Order: sequence, then structure tokens, then C-alpha cells
Amino acid sequence: MHRKGTMRTIGQTAVRFALVLSFAAPLLSAQVSSYGDKQVGQPNDQPPSILKGVGIAQHLNTQLPLSLTFTDDAGKPVALASYFGKKPAILALVYYQCPMLCSEELNGLTSALQMVRYIPGKDFNIIVVSIDPSEGTDLAAAKKRTYLKRYGRPETANGWHFLTGTQPNIDALTQAVGFGYVKIPAGADGKLTQFAHASSIQIVTPEGKLAQYYMGVEYSPKDLLLGLDEASSNRIGSPVDNILTYCYHYNPESNRHDLIIARVVQLGGLVTVVLLGGFMLIMFRRDFKHGHDWSNTPHGTAKKVDG
Repeated sequence: MHRKGTMRTIGQTAVRFALVLSFAAPLLSAQVSSYGDKQVGQPNDQPPSILKGVGIAQHLNTQLPLSLTFTDDAGKPVALASYFGKKPAILALVYYQCPMLCSEELNGLTSALQMVRYIPGKDFNIIVVSIDPSEGTDLAAAKKRTYLKRYGRPETANGWHFLTGTQPNIDALTQAVGFGYVKIPAGADGKLTQFAHASSIQIVTPEGKLAQYYMGVEYSPKDLLLGLDEASSNRIGSPVDNILTYCYHYNPESNRHDLIIARVVQLGGLVTVVLLGGFMLIMFRRDFKHGHDWSNTPHGTAKKVDG
């Protein structure tokens, strides 16, 4: 009976462990969503040559060139200065026809803002600027409609600004921000215009100074709230790690973007497995001890009840 009870306990624990591994295995494979052309690249400490010049240099406390003029999503020329003076802003540098990364960046920002108590237009502005001078008002307006609908509060439309501009003005703004990007050679059809770039959003003070950078495509609502709160008082934050500086690279041979953050995803999966393995070890030892204690308990001896 002792041996059977112990073996049953070990068997149950083994089944639990197998189930845990079945859930953890996808994490270790570092697979990211497979829709579209997103593919997982090989971990590499050296970025591809095409990414030379791509990255984010955090120019904290740098004054943005507020005299620059862009075109807003209604087709009207606007000075960058018109969005500053009284409230902070969140700045995102993207391009509207980006096949993958820019949409994920704006999706992450919108999702985070849904959990932030500050209101666009009232407490801060959202400024999205295209780095592609060939993009026009129609694309900007379509993107605004998309993300305003996703945000779910149409009354905040006056706080969302999707801009386009000329190459000189784009260059002046990206250089001030420290946003390095590279235009990708056209594909085989000669029509593909894309950019290799990093992903980040910037918090800007009411004076137009860069106060905080947030890297990647997902943002903590708590961090955004804190960043906006500090920036509203013209306080400058601290540099953050450039973990996701190089997010995508373009493969001319396959005519697709490859994701090269597999190393980061794999690390997260490894940590998860280690934690789950530790938990299962504790459970195994507890179950084994329980089975051992049970085997040492006299069985079949009824306790006498008086009366």
C-alpha cells in the first residue's frame, strides 16, 4: 500500500509537470504572432548592416524645434508650437503605411491610455508624426479615425493629432528626438517604400522639452501616468534601457520584415520555466512527504468511541 500510494503521488506530480511544460514550451520557442509577414529572426548580438544608423538616442531635456510646420489630419498647416504651452504631450514618430511595427506601437499606446485617468485634449496632447514625406492628409485622417475609435472616447478627438510634413521638417524633428531611421530599398515590384526604424514614444513637457522615453510597443499605464504627471511640472525623467532599439529588419530576398527580439522573448520564457520548475519541485517534495507520512500511519485500526 505504501509503495502504491507513493507511486500514485509521483505519477500525479509527473502529469502536472508535463502539463506545465506543454504550456511553457511556446514561450521558449520565441514565436510571436504569425499574422501578416511577421517572422522571428535568429538571436544576434550584432544588428544587420541595413540597421546601421537605426536606433533611439535619448535626448532628455532637449528642446523640440517648435517653429516647425506640419500638416494636420484636416489638411491645415500647423506649427508644432500650437500643441504646447499649457499641457504635456505624447509624441510618436511612425509612418502610416508601416506594415507592422507602427500599428503595434500605436495599439500599445492606445490600450495603455484607456487605463490612464488623464484625458487627451484636456490634460495632454497626442502628437503622431509621419516620417514618410510622401504620405498625405488622407492617410493621417484614416489613422486618427482608427485610433480614436479604438480608444473609445470620440469626444477626445481634439487631443489626437496625426501630422505629415516635408523631409526637412521631418529631419529636424527626428534629429532633435534622436530617432534614427533608414529608408528601405524598394522591393522587386519597385513600389515598396518602407523604413527600418525603432519603436518608442516620448513624453514632452509643456515647454516642448523631451522629458521621458518609453521603448517597445507595449507601455505601462502606471509609467505613462507618472511620466505625464512629472512632465506637466516640467520635470525631466531618467534614461531607460534600449532593450527594443532594433525591432525589425527588412529582408530584401524574402521581401519581408523579420523580428529580431527573439532573444528577449526567449529570456522571458526561460524565466517562466525556471519559476514553474521551482514550483513543481516544491509540490513534488510535498506530495512525496505526504505519501511517506501516510504509509507510516497505522491503517485498519478503528478508534474506540465511548458510549
